[in-house]
Amino acid sequence: MEPRDVRAAGAVVTRRRGEVLLVHRPKYDDWSFPKGKLDRGEHVVTAAVREVAEETGLDIRLGPALSSQRYRQSNGRWKTVEYWTGRALGSDDVSGYRPNDEIDAVEWVEWSAAMRRLTYDYDRATLAEARPLRRKTRALVVLRHGKARSREAWRKDDRQRPLLQTGLAQAQHLVPLLAAFDVTSAHTSSSLRCVQTVTPYVDATGWPVKLYDELSEEDATADGVVDVVDALLDAGESTVLCTHRPVLPTVFDALGVPEVKLEPGSMLVVHHRKGKVVASEVLDA
Repeated sequence: MEPRDVRAAGAVVTRRRGEVLLVHRPKYDDWSFPKGKLDRGEHVVTAAVREVAEETGLDIRLGPALSSQRYRQSNGRWKTVEYWTGRALGSDDVSGYRPNDEIDAVEWVEWSAAMRRLTYDYDRATLAEARPLRRKTRALVVLRHGKARSREAWRKDDRQRPLLQTGLAQAQHLVPLLAAFDVTSAHTSSSLRCVQTVTPYVDATGWPVKLYDELSEEDATADGVVDVVDALLDAGESTVLCTHRPVLPTVFDALGVPEVKLEPGSMLVVHHRKGKVVASEVLDA
């Protein structure tokens, strides 16, 4: 039996001038995208953001996901690399980067020049895939609340049904994931289990949270959900919307995206630009 693939993550980071961020590794004398292996227990999304920061000094937000790469390393073991598009948060200046034994050069390179400079064919294919997705997008994260106490075991108002310890742990794990997409406000059903799901993120970041009865199971209506979704698409920021399984189909319909099954604590990340959906992906906490 072959060993499991080595797992890694990175990003194709671009900026407005039509340039892409490349790194040079002296050990292999190659030019590629910033990427690296996942730490034990680390989420692939968190790894992508961390590796870009470690290898380039830039903090980034992730955009649409790209196809994964899978190739055999020189030691014979297979490696799978997950990629996203990315944009710098704050300054994108890399002139102060200090070369080291792992990465000795970090450069912004014009798109066609980057296609020539990249060492590997699979990186050139990834760059070509990223080109139509290079424009800046915002994320609307549609989140199903974490695992809650069962309805059968809860005798009180269902709006006050809380998360289990498993659900509370899921809520904690969501913090770096939401940060990776630069979520700057939370919009949630007023039911306790949804509020508890986003609380660790708003507590950690200080970003505002708004509660909506119209996102709850008891009070959701098609018109109410559409109003909330439309407002978030027009908000000019990345947001998270937390609701319940029975309400999710209405949210997806309002977004005009295919219905997907979300497990408790999982999310559909919808990337949009000027009110139109560009791409989406399902992620587990």
